Amino acid sequence: MNKADFIDKISAKAGISKREANDSINTLFEEITKALKKSQKVTFVGFGTFSTRKRKQRKGRNPRTGATITIKARRVPKFSAGKALKDTIK
Repeated sequence: MNKADFIDKISAKAGISKREANDSINTLFEEITKALKKSQKVTFVGFGTFSTRKRKQRKGRNPRTGATITIKARRVPKFSAGKALKDTIK
């Protein structure tokens, strides 16, 4: 399922226009992104938790030249599925 399919389902189920569904989904994504930028967790009980974690600096290899390079430390997004979601998928 892609974003367009998701928008179609939301608009049909909620009885709203596709534009309103699209705006709602975009707002949801924007707010999750803002919270993650501030290192905050976003939790949807039963669904899961969005958070960030630190990835340490590490050594890598340039695939083109084979030279060893240093990959900088950075924060990356993480999603942990909730119990209800895990149980539903089984």
